[in-house]
Amino acid sequence: MSHTGVEVFDFLLFSIYPVIGIFAVEAISRLIKIQKWIKLWAQAAVSIAFGVYYWFILPAPQNFPLTAMVMFALAIALIYQGRRAKISPDKSPY
Repeated sequence: MSHTGVEVFDFLLFSIYPVIGIFAVEAISRLIKIQKWIKLWAQAAVSIAFGVYYWFILPAPQNFPLTAMVMFALAIALIYQGRRAKISPDKSPY
């Protein structure tokens, strides 16, 4: 993938970093036993942060706008699930 300015290993790392961030929020939330909706909204914040970083902060030949759009879509889904968990915690399996 050198035609995009990003090596294959770097691309894999850029794909793994958001997963690590979301799992870190999950682990911390289980350790301190916070409410489900707070955990989901924190994961949405992590997704938004990675989306902003990938689209706006990385230099032009190395940015990932499609990955950023996926991160923003994931954030919307997490915010929606967090809202559902806040309204009726018993119906939320997260």
